[in-house]
Amino acid sequence: MKKRIALSWSGGKDCCMALDMLIKKGYEIACFVTTVPKELGRTFGHGELTEMIILQGEALSIPVHFIECSYDTYTDQFVIALLTLKKQYKITGIAYGDLYLDEHRDWGEKVADAAGLESMYPLWSQKEDALQLLRNFVQSGYKAVVVRVREDVLDETWLGRSLDESFLHDVNSTTICPMGESGEYHTFVYDGPLFSKKVQLENGEVIQLETTKKLEFIGYYLND
Repeated sequence: MKKRIALSWSGGKDCCMALDMLIKKGYEIACFVTTVPKELGRTFGHGELTEMIILQGEALSIPVHFIECSYDTYTDQFVIALLTLKKQYKITGIAYGDLYLDEHRDWGEKVADAAGLESMYPLWSQKEDALQLLRNFVQSGYKAVVVRVREDVLDETWLGRSLDESFLHDVNSTTICPMGESGEYHTFVYDGPLFSKKVQLENGEVIQLETTKKLEFIGYYLND
C-alpha cells in the first residue's frame, strides 16, 4: 500500500520537483497544503492568487487545502490543519520543497511532529548543489515562469522569464542562489509531465509590492 502524504505547495518549481520525485518513489500525494492570509486571498509564500493554485491542483488531480492564518497564528493553524488532514486523508507524513535552509527544516519538522506526522524533504541538499537542481528542473519537462522578484537583487526584466537554458545561464552569472532559496525570485509552474492540462497564463502586468515586484496575470484558465 502506498504511503499517503500531504505536500506543502506554493505553486513554484521547488514543490513541483518534490511532487515529481515523491510520485516516482511510489508515494501517493493525498493533498496540497497552502497557507493564505485570511484577509488577502493570496498565498503566504509567493503572494499568488488562490484561484491559480486551484487550477494547478485541478491540472494535477490533487485537492488543495488552504490554511487560513495570520503571521501570529501561522504555526498553530498549520498544526491544526495537519491534524484535520490526518483524519480526512489518512496521511502519515507531510513533505516540503525546502533545499538547504536549516531554519526552514527545523520549523517543518516541528509542526509535523506536533501533528504526529513524518516530515519529508525530498530535495534536501547542499547550497553548492543549487545550480544542478535548477538544471534538473530545466531539463525535467516542466514549464515555469518567474512571477516575483526581490528588488534588492533582481530587476523587473526577470519577470515573465521562462526557466530555460537561457535563464540557467543568466542566473548563474548573478550573485544570488540559482534556485532563489532566500526568496530572490519565485516561479509558477504551468505545465509538465504530471499535468493533465496546461494552466494558460495571459496578460501579465507588473505590480509593485513592499520590497518585491510581481507579475500579475489577468487571464488564467486550463487549456487542453
